[in-house]
Amino acid sequence: MLYFARWKIALIVLVVAAGILTTLPNFFSQKQLESWPDFLPKNQMVLGLDLQGGAYLLYEIDKQDYVQKRMKALVGDIRSTLREDPRIGYTGLGVQGDAAQVRIRDLTRLADAEERLQPLVNPLASSVFGGQAVNEFDMTVTEDGLVRFSYSERGLEDRMTNIVQQSIEVIRRRVDELGTTEPSIQRQGADRILVEAPGEDDPERLKDLVGQTAQLTFHMVDTSMSGEQALQNRPPAGTVIMTSVDDPPIPYLLEEAPLLSGEDLVDAQVSFDQRNNEPVVNFRFNQSGARKFAQITQQNVNRPFAIVLDNEVISAPVIREPITGGSGQISGSFTLEGANDLAVLLRAGALPAKLTVIEERSIGPGLGADSIEAGKLASIIGGGLVIVFMILAYGRFGIIADLALMVNIFLIFGALTMLQATLTLPGIAGIVLTIGMAVDANVLIFERIREEARAGRSVISAVDAGFSRALGTILDANITTLIAAVILFQLGSGPVKGFAVTLAIGIFTTVFSAFTFSRLLVALWLRHRRPSKLPI
Repeated sequence: MLYFARWKIALIVLVVAAGILTTLPNFFSQKQLESWPDFLPKNQMVLGLDLQGGAYLLYEIDKQDYVQKRMKALVGDIRSTLREDPRIGYTGLGVQGDAAQVRIRDLTRLADAEERLQPLVNPLASSVFGGQAVNEFDMTVTEDGLVRFSYSERGLEDRMTNIVQQSIEVIRRRVDELGTTEPSIQRQGADRILVEAPGEDDPERLKDLVGQTAQLTFHMVDTSMSGEQALQNRPPAGTVIMTSVDDPPIPYLLEEAPLLSGEDLVDAQVSFDQRNNEPVVNFRFNQSGARKFAQITQQNVNRPFAIVLDNEVISAPVIREPITGGSGQISGSFTLEGANDLAVLLRAGALPAKLTVIEERSIGPGLGADSIEAGKLASIIGGGLVIVFMILAYGRFGIIADLALMVNIFLIFGALTMLQATLTLPGIAGIVLTIGMAVDANVLIFERIREEARAGRSVISAVDAGFSRALGTILDANITTLIAAVILFQLGSGPVKGFAVTLAIGIFTTVFSAFTFSRLLVALWLRHRRPSKLPI
């Protein structure tokens, strides 16, 4: 146990040196790190929301809003399907409550209509054993010709799962565009999403950016009557009235069916209008969208078309000439920040459903600074007391244990920095706890060495036996703690996970520093001094 080959010594020294080098950037400012050579590590530890402040937002998927939108889309599919056979007459097509329904006028055509509408139930999955498929919708047909589509329980559950996953990806792209450091975006429960943005100094902007659906559509403006006339009279069939984002808002009469959507966009960037130097958003379509946009502009020269974001008209320019390049421009008296936010939303894509904020917290950096100072003080006091106790209890061996403790702390911070794991206030508590636990292994080893020496063994034999026989106990104790840390990480939420991460890292570094590193120091001391008596 006390013999170390040269390659083992080199490997241990290399691990310790790597831990110290990886930790060092945390003691310098970002400006100072820029002057460091490129081969040196420059990453700093990521501080959590409770240490550097930021925004905490808990969102809930608006299930009712999604169901209504999905049913409106289903109504359009039903209309298109039934129009394929002119012999099937129908009436009463529309959304009633949480269902889409239509009534077949000629009951002799009811079976034909049912057969045509059957694929709209949208099968999602089949049973493993070839049983009945699971459908998104349940279709019921009554004897008087009423066909009704409503969400199946399994279908809605499956949709909510997909919506949450899609929303998390969209939110992540939006928050990443803001440059926020290590945002935490995770699912909570069946239909909730937790967003934590450490260091974000404008929570309102983040909330607006994350929560906006950002459904971009392009509609032709109906010029048969003005928006004001449409508000006073009944608008033509197939049209819809939408207001602009201006103050006061201007009503527009638009064709209800969108010509294009934001799904056809591939890029959106902020630039400045050369005529008035105002911020605008330049967008670019994919190949399919560019082809459709060129065809639309060719067929509607000198007609206005509206660019609509979440049912609000943000621009309504007149098509002066065909636009065949697959790109366009959105202008609307934007501020630079507003234009940038719109570009971010368009690049990140639209949310599949509306999100509602159910919990919101803004944490100032002052609270985090106080927490860091308190954590530093606790670590210094705890570490100092442990160091003094070990020297008083074990003398020279206590100094070795204290050196191992210092190495352990460097390795913990080095691992957190290298992994870019987020350090939270509970994480600091885990580090302080690890400092107290770190010398446990040394206490076990040194007490075992004392027992072997009292039994009459020589110095080298007692030390070797002490390390050998204490190893099993050390591993048992740390493995059981590691199991608890893993369970905490799997089942816990953000703060609990932070504690579990630092605790788990501390377990590995403790075993290395307290058993391997301190054993190396003891072996080198024995080889150099060759004592006849143990200094314990």
